[in-house]
Amino acid sequence: MKSDPFLFLRGSYYRWTQIFPAECEKGADAPTVLASGDLHLGSFGTWRDQEGRLCWGVDDFDDAYPLPYTNDLIRLATSLKLTIKSESLQVDFKEGCEAIIEGYEESLRTGGCPFVLAEREKNMQRLGIEAIKPADDFWTKLQSCPSVPTAEVHRDARMAIADSFPPGVEYKLVRREAGMGSLGQPRFVAIADHEGGYIAREIKFTVPSASVWNKGQTGRGERYYDRIIRTAVRSHDPYQKTTKGWLVRRLSPDSNPVGIDDLPSKRDELTLLAAMGKEVANVHLGSKHRIKAVLNDLRKQKSSWLSKAGKRMAKVVVAEWKEYARTT
Repeated sequence: MKSDPFLFLRGSYYRWTQIFPAECEKGADAPTVLASGDLHLGSFGTWRDQEGRLCWGVDDFDDAYPLPYTNDLIRLATSLKLTIKSESLQVDFKEGCEAIIEGYEESLRTGGCPFVLAEREKNMQRLGIEAIKPADDFWTKLQSCPSVPTAEVHRDARMAIADSFPPGVEYKLVRREAGMGSLGQPRFVAIADHEGGYIAREIKFTVPSASVWNKGQTGRGERYYDRIIRTAVRSHDPYQKTTKGWLVRRLSPDSNPVGIDDLPSKRDELTLLAAMGKEVANVHLGSKHRIKAVLNDLRKQKSSWLSKAGKRMAKVVVAEWKEYARTT
C-alpha cells in the first residue's frame, strides 16, 4: 500500500466508506442499489460458466452492500485516474469516464447482457482486446505456495472444499495471498491431480462489508455476496458460492482476476472502459425495482459529473496515501 496510490485505494476500502459521503455529498444521496462496493479497475476477471464458456465481468463482491449507484461508478473512475497517473493506461481521463457512463446507461436501458466470450474473436472485441492469454506458469506458482496441514483448516472449510470437488478426490492444501482489501483473512487453495491434470478450489473466509463497520451494524445474517451474484445479469460460475461463511470458487489459468497489466498491450481502452461500465450495470440490474430511479437520476447529472467526482476522490486518496506512506 505504501508503494502506490492505486494499491492504497484497493487496500483501504474501509476508509472510502468514510470519505465518500463527505467528499461527494450529491453522489452519496443518489438512488441505492445492491452494489459491488470495493470496485476498481482490478475488480474484473474471467470464469467458466455451466457450459464451459469463457466469461468476463466483476469478480470481487466481498464488500457488496446496498449503496448509491454512484459509489461503484465514482470508485471505478477514481481508480482510472490513479492508473492513468501511473501510465498503465494511456486513455484521456475525461473520455474514459464518458465511455464508462455511456456503457453503463446503455446497459441499464437495454436490460444488460452477460459477457460470454467463448474464445471467439468477435466476442473478445466487445472488450476491445484480441485475446486473454492465461499465464503459462499458473500451476507452478500455485504449487509453490506454502503447504498447510489439513487439520489446521476449519472443518466447515474442509466440507465446503469436498463438496466442490468430484467425489473421492484427494487434494493438498496451500496458503495463498491475493488481493489487497482481504489481506489477513484465512485463504487456502485445494489442489488435486485429477484425470490427467490439475484442478483447484480457492476457499476464503468472508467477513461483513466495510460498509457494515462504517454504519456500526453487526452484519449478522447478511447474504449480500450470494445475493449479488445470483441477481446480476451474467452467465454464472457454477463453482462460486458461499457455505457457512466460506467462499469457494474454481481456480485455473482462465478463472482468475484479470488486471490491466495482464491484458495485451494492443487494446482499445475506450471500448474496454465502456465494457466495464456495462458490466457495472449488469450488477446493478439485480436491483430491478431501482433502475427507473437510477436512470432518472442520471438524466439530471451534468455531462462531466463522473470525471469531476473521480478527479476529486483521486486527489483525496493521493493525499491520504502520502500521509500513510510518510507515517508507516
